[in-house]
Amino acid sequence: MTATETAKKTGADLLAAAERFAPEIAERAAEIEANRFLPQDMAKRFAEAGLYRLCVPEVYGGLESHPGELVKVVERIAQDDGSAAWCVFIGATSGVVAAFLEPSEAERIFGDPFTITAGVFAPRGKAVHANEGGVDGYRVTGRWQWGSGSRNASWISGGALIIGDDGKPEMAAEGLPQNRMMMFRAEDVLLHDTWDVSGLCGTGSTDFEVKDLFVPAARAVSLVSDKPLARPLYCFPTFGLLGIGIAAVSLGLARGAIDTLVELAGGKTPQGSSKPLALRAKAHLDVSQAEALTRSARAFLMETVEAAWDAATKDGEITVAHRRDIRLATTHAVQSAARAVDLMYTLAGGSSVYRNSPLQRQFRDVHVATQHMMVSDATYELTGRLLLGVPTNTAML
Repeated sequence: MTATETAKKTGADLLAAAERFAPEIAERAAEIEANRFLPQDMAKRFAEAGLYRLCVPEVYGGLESHPGELVKVVERIAQDDGSAAWCVFIGATSGVVAAFLEPSEAERIFGDPFTITAGVFAPRGKAVHANEGGVDGYRVTGRWQWGSGSRNASWISGGALIIGDDGKPEMAAEGLPQNRMMMFRAEDVLLHDTWDVSGLCGTGSTDFEVKDLFVPAARAVSLVSDKPLARPLYCFPTFGLLGIGIAAVSLGLARGAIDTLVELAGGKTPQGSSKPLALRAKAHLDVSQAEALTRSARAFLMETVEAAWDAATKDGEITVAHRRDIRLATTHAVQSAARAVDLMYTLAGGSSVYRNSPLQRQFRDVHVATQHMMVSDATYELTGRLLLGVPTNTAML
């Protein structure tokens, strides 16, 4: 498949591809978890289907899709396995960096339709100015956590503080330390086997490291202060797109948990009861609550994404209020999804603890998603300040 052929795909095409993958993902969920990263054959076929191209600019052969399409595709995959969905959303959203790169560099990396990227924005690395062979750049050293999808990627990014000649971080115009996303070839990165966790086990979110690695300035971008391509998708803040992906995984896990419980309930009679679970009042109550939690949170998320997209399309920018609502809706979606999964896990009783039940994995996966800083309780403090009109630093919103 060429980049042009990939670019002709639509969100509906990718959703149909996710549907086709669903039976295999469900069948291989235990393998994915035991493997502790997405099997490379599956990652390759996801790439061939264009799933990692959702956020790559059209000019480089990407899909540059409406963020709502990202939600639908990731959500569908998560119904069958949260780890596979997480890897898809990380690969897709990390493609946003292409909109910030110099065109020649972006074309070189993302012109290949099978490119898979991963990365961590957190500036855990340090970079000093350097020139190598007449090329300006940086010498970068650092170790990053949470490198989801890194074992499948051909390019891996890590945030790094820019250190001046005085040994102190340089300051950006926003009054924050200057940091840039550095793009590394996968072969230049050391992966550490650290991903031994309770949930989202198959994401391969391991630590990764580089030591004194030269990175050309053309492959070092600021996702905060650099100007991306003037296109609607890139009006969305990078953190907002990250939150949207986490929300999509969580909502898919909730939908999968409800479906699992409904299938189980018709054939299960709880111990000490003569009625199948589906005939018990408690089941009626909890399934209704889980359904309402999931669908209302999804509706709020999609409404918020649509409003921001309309503004980006018409005005070429989105407001602080749009960015606030994206963070609020994504955090609410993740926390609502977790409550829905909890209800289904508890309602299923002892059946949910067995390895052959998807509920135990959905329970563990969603409670790892809730730990991500982009959807933590601190978000409510930030959005609450903005809703109340209290002065707030929005540089990282």
